[in-house]
Amino acid sequence: MHADPFTASTLPQALERAASLHPQIEAWIDGDTALSFADMHMASRRMASAMQDAGLARGDRIAVLSHNQIEWLQLFFAATRIGVAVVALSARYRDAEIEYMLADSEARMVFTLDKVDGFDCLAMFDRMAARLPALRQVIAIGSEAFRKMQSADADAARSQVDVALPSRLDPPQGRGRTRPDPGGLGAATTVVQPDDLAMVIYTSGTTGRPKGCALTHASLLASAGGQARHTKARAGDLLQLSNPLNHVGGITCGILSQLLVGGSCELVASFKARTVLDMIRKRPPQILVGVPTMMTLILMHPESESVDLSSVRLIITGGSNVDSTLLSQLQQRMPGATIMNLYGLSEASGALVMTPWGCADEDLMQSIGKPLEGAEVRAVGADDHALPPGEIGELHFRGLGVVRDYIGAAAGSGAFEGGWLHTGDMGIVDARGYITLKGRMKDMYIQGGFNVYPAEVEAHIAKHPAVLMVAGIGVPDKVLGEVGRYYVIAREDSDLTEAEVLAHCAGQIADYKMPRQVVLRTELPMTPAGKIQKAALRAEGR
Repeated sequence: MHADPFTASTLPQALERAASLHPQIEAWIDGDTALSFADMHMASRRMASAMQDAGLARGDRIAVLSHNQIEWLQLFFAATRIGVAVVALSARYRDAEIEYMLADSEARMVFTLDKVDGFDCLAMFDRMAARLPALRQVIAIGSEAFRKMQSADADAARSQVDVALPSRLDPPQGRGRTRPDPGGLGAATTVVQPDDLAMVIYTSGTTGRPKGCALTHASLLASAGGQARHTKARAGDLLQLSNPLNHVGGITCGILSQLLVGGSCELVASFKARTVLDMIRKRPPQILVGVPTMMTLILMHPESESVDLSSVRLIITGGSNVDSTLLSQLQQRMPGATIMNLYGLSEASGALVMTPWGCADEDLMQSIGKPLEGAEVRAVGADDHALPPGEIGELHFRGLGVVRDYIGAAAGSGAFEGGWLHTGDMGIVDARGYITLKGRMKDMYIQGGFNVYPAEVEAHIAKHPAVLMVAGIGVPDKVLGEVGRYYVIAREDSDLTEAEVLAHCAGQIADYKMPRQVVLRTELPMTPAGKIQKAALRAEGR
C-alpha cells in the first residue's frame, strides 16, 4: 500500500511519494517538455549529487533567478533533497535588490538566466561578485556547465562555471549528516529534517529593506496540504501556473499543493493573457488560478469569448483585495465552476484563508473567507489586545504554515511575537469567522480627521462598468491633512472621465470617504507577483 502523501514531512519525501503514487501523470509541462513525478525525482537526485560534489552541504543556500520553467523546479527539488535552501529571485529584480538579497542570505551559488529581455544577468553578477564574500559560483541555466550538473558530471560542471571565483571553492567541512545514496548515483544523501530551511522569499520591501522569509520543509508542506485538502484537489487536475515560482502563490499554492495530490501544472514563463488562453485551448484546465489582475486581463482579452472554459471546476483568485465585480464576471463566464478567494503571505508559506464550500454569494463577494484548518486568526487593536467580532484591527495569524522568523538582518524583528504573525493588514473578523479585508495599515489615511481604508473605496469604484483597475492612496493636503487620490484604468473603448468616477461615488459612500482626486491612467506599476505597487504611487504622490 502506498503511503499517504499528506504525511510527508520533507519535500524530497513528498516528491518520492508522488512518483510512487502517480508514476504516469505528466506533472510539469514546459512548452514541448513534460516531466512525470518520477522523472523529476530522478533528475533531482542527479543534480543533488552534482551540487554535493561542488561543495554544497546541508545548511547552505543557493539563489535561483529564472522564469517559471522546468529547470527552476529541478534546482529546487535537488537543493532541498540535500538540505540546501533556495533563495528565490525574481527575473525583474536588478542590481541593488539582488545584491542586498544575496548578501543578506549568504548564498554560496547562483543559478541564473543569462539574459532577461536584453538585460545581461551574468554581467550584473560579475559586477557585484567582489562585494559578496559568501558567493562561490554563478552558473547560467542552459549553459554547458548547467547541463553537466543535470547529468551529474560534477567535475566538468565545476570547471565551466560562467562567473568563476576559484579561490573561494572551499568545500564545507562537517556540515550535515549523510547516508549512502540507495539510488547508486555516487554521492551521499543528506538526512533532511522537517525544520530545515527549504526556501527564502524576500518581501517586496515597500516599507524598507526586503525581509527574507524563512520557509521550512514543514511550513511549506503544511500550507500546501491545508490548501489541497480544502479545495478537494485530486490527481490529474491541471492548471496553467502564471504565479511566479519565486512567490508562495507559485511554489506553494501551485506546485506543492498539486504535488501532494498528483495534479499537473503547465508552467507559464511570463504572464500574457493571449499565451494563457492559447494554453487553455490546447490543454483544458480543471483549475483556473491567478491574482485578480491576471483574471481581469484574461476575461477582457478579445479572444477570451472564443475559448472553451467549460472544463474549469474551480477558480482560485487572491493576492489582493476582493473585487466583487471581477467575481461576478467570473461567475457569468464559468457558471459551473466554484469560485474561491485565497489570502496568504510569504510569512505563512502560502494560503491561510479561503472561501468555504457552499458559502453565500454575499460572503464570497464581501469577504476573503475563513481560516483554513490549522490556522487561527484574531483582529488586534492599538493596545495590542484581541478585539471582539465586528471591529477593525490588524489581522494576526498563527498555525498552519506560519514561519518562526525571518533570516538575516530582519531576524528578531518582532513580526512573530508570541507565535502570532503580525500581517500589517487591517480587517474585520465576524462572529462566524469570516474575514473582511480593509487594506494595509500603511494604506490607511486620515481625511479630515476620519480614518479611510482605500480598499472600501476601491471596491466601490471597481463596480463602475467602465473601470478596469483602481488603486487608492492618501496624499498630503494643507487643509484636510490627507486626501484620497485614486488611480483608475478605464476599459478599452471607454471615454470614462474623472467627473464620472466622482459621480459614481457620490451618495453611495460616506462623504468623508469620497475621493478628492481621480487620476486616469493607461497602466499602473506592478510588483513581480502581479499586484499593484502602491509604494511607487505613494512616492509619486509626495
